[in-house]
Amino acid sequence: MTSPTNLRIVPLTPDRVTDLADLFEQGGDPKWCWCAYYRVRSFDFSSGGKARHRSVLEAAVEAKAGEGRAPGLVAYDGAEAVGWMSIGPRADYDRLAHSRVLAPVDEAPVWSIVCFVVGRRSRGRGVARALLAAGIDYARAHGATTLEAYPTEIPEGQRVPSASVYRGTVSMFERAGFELVARRQTPGAATDRPIVRLALSG
Repeated sequence: MTSPTNLRIVPLTPDRVTDLADLFEQGGDPKWCWCAYYRVRSFDFSSGGKARHRSVLEAAVEAKAGEGRAPGLVAYDGAEAVGWMSIGPRADYDRLAHSRVLAPVDEAPVWSIVCFVVGRRSRGRGVARALLAAGIDYARAHGATTLEAYPTEIPEGQRVPSASVYRGTVSMFERAGFELVARRQTPGAATDRPIVRLALSG
């Protein structure tokens, strides 16, 4: 798959995990989280560490390969991994299964997008948007009928730290055709959690 930014976007396979490690090692939450946050329940995540979190994603890579798919997509600029997006059936994410705030909106089977990582040197180039476009194609090609995400809403005129938008932004998803289907209030939080969806068929 290609993108408007001339990136090469491909599924995460076992031979690409080392490239992803190089991306995550640029620092911030990805360095220790390894995209395990949504794949395990709260207690399991908080009691783990970098090595354990990496093993969670590596196990997902192996398991999903056996099912003919991947747990996410990697964006390359040449030989360097510059971006990552976690995408798959909602059932892939154990934390979603036990979340009250992000409980299912209805009975529709959905695929979920839960995380983006863009390398520090590659921000501002549309890498996340390119990953999202590729993810829509990837989900549709693997039989998904509805794609769902849980992005961050940024009030007009405000700036937020990059670490706060790892789920993507509402505006980015809306530009890709997603629609707001629900808002949920997190206990103690000052803002709601939006849930957006895109129909892939019909």
